[in-house]
Amino acid sequence: MLSYRHAFHAGNHADVLKHIVLIELLDYYNRKDKPWTYIDTHAGAGCYALDSEHAEKTAESVDGIGRLWERDDVPVQLAAYMKAVRQFNPHGRLLFYPGSPALAMTQARAQDRLRLFELHPADYVSLQQTFTTESERVQVRKADGFAGLRSLLPPPSRRAVVLIDPPYEVKDDYRQAADTLRDAMRRFPNGTYALWYPLLARPEARLLPERLAALGASSWLDVRLAVKGAPRDGFGMFGSGLFVVNPPWVLPERLEAIMPWLSDVLAEDGEAGFDLEHHIE
Repeated sequence: MLSYRHAFHAGNHADVLKHIVLIELLDYYNRKDKPWTYIDTHAGAGCYALDSEHAEKTAESVDGIGRLWERDDVPVQLAAYMKAVRQFNPHGRLLFYPGSPALAMTQARAQDRLRLFELHPADYVSLQQTFTTESERVQVRKADGFAGLRSLLPPPSRRAVVLIDPPYEVKDDYRQAADTLRDAMRRFPNGTYALWYPLLARPEARLLPERLAALGASSWLDVRLAVKGAPRDGFGMFGSGLFVVNPPWVLPERLEAIMPWLSDVLAEDGEAGFDLEHHIE
């Protein structure tokens, strides 16, 4: 169950989509002075060296953040995301990729707080080390984020962005992800929740977006990016999506400006594309 290491996938196309949306959410929350809480149910190691043995074994960042790194036509809507990644690569070479908690920290102000869960022993240690000097604002727990999220809702700030980002390495992750989101919406209806999911041929993956839509959120957004056609043998991730509950009202318009360009840049074959659906009250 703890075999998954995000270091093998750091900076890939799924990270790019996920983190573009995450930066958009936190940037919107920063429009008010009131503090927010960022909660990450599966935080990973915090930051990843792209020249590490794990990252170089799959080299997935080459077809992810690597395709954006040197371009001079990046849409202005992606400026905040690219600036955040560049903070970890100050000398201009793409050597490190920040995970979701590290990216969230680039947007955090003195009054904001991060609450992070990670079960993998090695990644938990790395995550702690990443935030050693931020123990006042950041709490790292070696615990199951699905279960731990319940204890944090509603947060004292009454403003929260929650990322539910399991590895889906076991079938039950799909059920737990949907159940966790349902429970979170009940405990704290005003929170903003972003649930990441893979595009795979397996039945659990294909049915998850329908299960999320059936939760009955009054305001939601679902964005999907396929970088290639579904594999004919049925194996392998060909894209990913994010289901956002209580998205900012500006998010659909901003993604409509971003996604055509992003889809073209990250395309691996002629079947790449994106879908964007939303209903915001």
